[in-house]
Amino acid sequence: MYRDFAYVYDELMKDIDYSKLADYIEELMLEHADIKPALVLDLACGTGSLTLQFAQRGYDMIGIDLSEDMLNCAFEKSMELGLSPLWVRQDMRSFELYGTVDAILCATDSLNYITNNDDLRKVFGLVRNYLNPGGVFIFDMNTPYKLENKLGNNIFYEIHDHIAYIWQNLYNADTRICTFDLTFFIKQPNQLYSRVEEVQYQRGWTIDEITQALDESGLKLIKILEALTQHSPSGETQRYVYIAKLAD
Repeated sequence: MYRDFAYVYDELMKDIDYSKLADYIEELMLEHADIKPALVLDLACGTGSLTLQFAQRGYDMIGIDLSEDMLNCAFEKSMELGLSPLWVRQDMRSFELYGTVDAILCATDSLNYITNNDDLRKVFGLVRNYLNPGGVFIFDMNTPYKLENKLGNNIFYEIHDHIAYIWQNLYNADTRICTFDLTFFIKQPNQLYSRVEEVQYQRGWTIDEITQALDESGLKLIKILEALTQHSPSGETQRYVYIAKLAD
């Protein structure tokens, strides 16, 4: 997963304003942490866009991702900016740190790619192990409503001079898993196009399921919001933002 996809990931995510997203997450982090965060972990950091936003704001950042190619892209970006986060290739279901951190982030629906309960509890258990007392865990997830009604059973496409893609989705209502079938055509220097194919899976987790998994992992849910707002979610919310801390 992501071997070739890493190099077109930023094209697919170009509609995300990472500066605005970092503003929002930083506001939540400072509001809900009992300590002033300095060392921050970005789980499933991808090509590092959010990690680098926080590094530019003076935070000491660690970016963890499973994909070596994603991290290569992140490293190239950090070199261009003159920044030096610690980039670590690890699976978020089994990551290890040398010590604890003040805040842990996991953004842009990365946790939706965890599709079974055991793996979800592994991630949350490790967050508990490596989060400092008074620290905060902030993550977002695509909602079941979005996967079923906005993404599932739909086809999306874009065509540009240098890249084109077709994104076909299939939603399973019984498992709440949406299959993403992605095909990219990328223009090469010789003017020919290379084809990159990727299949991904996301699960739509309910609020009750996430709350229970946090509780069983030694974490407690502090607040849940509709993404990029301070509003409580509704039945048609497309992205949840969860804020959790160590249980007492």
